[in-house]
Amino acid sequence: MTNSLLPVKDAHRQAFNAINTPDRLLLGPGPSNAHPTVLEALSRTPIGHLDPLYVELMGEVQELLRYAWQTDNRLTLPMSGTGSAAMEATLANTVEPGDTVLVAVKGYFGLRLADMAGRYRATVKTIEKPWGEWFSLEELEAALIEHKPAILALVHAETSTGVCQPMDGVGDLCRKHDCLLLLDTVTSLGGVPLYIDEWKVDLAYSCSQKGLSCPPGLGPFTMGPRAEAKMATRSGKVPNWYLDVSLLNQYWGSDRVYHHTAPVNMNFGMREALRLLAEEGLDQAWARHRRNAERLWSGLERQGLSMHVPEELRLPTLTTVRIPDGVDGKAFSQHLLNTHGIEVGGGLGSLAGKIWRIGLMGYNSTPENVDRLLNLFETELPRFSGSVAAAA
Repeated sequence: MTNSLLPVKDAHRQAFNAINTPDRLLLGPGPSNAHPTVLEALSRTPIGHLDPLYVELMGEVQELLRYAWQTDNRLTLPMSGTGSAAMEATLANTVEPGDTVLVAVKGYFGLRLADMAGRYRATVKTIEKPWGEWFSLEELEAALIEHKPAILALVHAETSTGVCQPMDGVGDLCRKHDCLLLLDTVTSLGGVPLYIDEWKVDLAYSCSQKGLSCPPGLGPFTMGPRAEAKMATRSGKVPNWYLDVSLLNQYWGSDRVYHHTAPVNMNFGMREALRLLAEEGLDQAWARHRRNAERLWSGLERQGLSMHVPEELRLPTLTTVRIPDGVDGKAFSQHLLNTHGIEVGGGLGSLAGKIWRIGLMGYNSTPENVDRLLNLFETELPRFSGSVAAAA
């Protein structure tokens, strides 16, 4: 009898050591460091995704997310995927071919929203502002009148620029002009005042790895009644099975019908992250982020550095600092990482090479971290003066 097993290929088998990652202080645009309590929860023994204990935990995660977002939305849940999955879910469930989606672009992630909407065969219209500016109510209303969209997509906390978009009156405009309001809260949830219901936001998404102090892997998602109604009247199926909220609701709703194998340990971590946020209190968490950001801003300004965004519209979670003339910003950030184990981010798009992006999010937003970074800017940055000319 012939042995049907093929020979094992050993060409790629090597002696690999056990994983050993260095300790980093992540003060870039994300991810941020996870809270030790969250890491402990992640390491617990998995249980089944239909286990009664896990089903109970699912309900707790949903209720805690509603608190963090200040919403009563029934369809509030963590998507099994990173923030980009939740981002795509907002569009996949509500956009039908031919719908006009108006995207207010003032940075990199507005461009991503426009790209995603086009992939669901929307008629995408954009209005744009220079990276570092924001939209006025007048500008938004003029665009709504001109384009008559089914959805207005707006980034609340633009991670690429450090701008916090003012939201007063935007939801009322969308009701007046009969369109849904979709909001990116990736860099604001947990660290910046957010009022989904009060602001009349119909769809929002976020991530686990920034203000919530959890590793990347889950994408908080919320859908209000007006968005639910649009989804319910679709002419066809949601064109993304994995992100179809009408199916996910059967798992996250009262029926608990299997949809996919959920990342149970990630939800262990999310539950603890949200519990810690509720234990601190939203008002206190928002105030902490603001207090530490102001400490950073004043310290950098004392060193002669300037911020990219006016103070009244800066994100307390993400600060954009202009790189001084003659300094190789990338070389300095690599020095911080390789020598001191601290990560700060560089600019994207039109801001590439012009700014650093410093994150103070969740567990990382502490005065100790601010002072440590300020000390390094004061002692190490002068060594990089003229580094652009030297590199040339």
